[in-house]
Amino acid sequence: MKVGVRALGIAESFRGDESTLAGAVVRASRATDGFVFGTCTVGGTDATDAVRSLLDRLDREDVRYVLLAGIAPAWFNLLDLPAIRESADRPVLSVTFEESPGLEPALREAFEGDALDERLAVYRRQPERRRLTVADERMFVRAVGCDGSEAADVVRAFTPEGGRPEPLRVARLAARAADDAFLAED
Repeated sequence: MKVGVRALGIAESFRGDESTLAGAVVRASRATDGFVFGTCTVGGTDATDAVRSLLDRLDREDVRYVLLAGIAPAWFNLLDLPAIRESADRPVLSVTFEESPGLEPALREAFEGDALDERLAVYRRQPERRRLTVADERMFVRAVGCDGSEAADVVRAFTPEGGRPEPLRVARLAARAADDAFLAED
């Protein structure tokens, strides 16, 4: 992958009933060249719209891929990858780092009625996770808008020596720093 290719990584940090979302534009060369911030409700259903808003406000046509830190930020405020892909008009990848039986058992434990039904409908629309190894590190990737081979190439290109893809690492640091700034104001 060319060193100038850019990806937007989106990660979260939460405090109280609101979660800070941070987006970091990072080149395959590891240079960071943009940030965008927003919020979504902890335990709510507004995360997909919040990510769409980040993309609209960022307004960067040079960003070729969107990488998301998981699909359930802010305590099961599920991200709808196909809906984000439609808005973004570029491939969307969700990356996680732990093996799990999936979210359905946890959703059933935490919610009931319409709240559960809404979350299950969103969750069931998501593509399957595929296991990926990068420099002896295990990751799980869901991809919309590209095939499994391209998704693997993207994650590998943006992941220095294993660990986390750089756009997600930088976005997580930015989200935490923004939370610290908000806490300092309170």
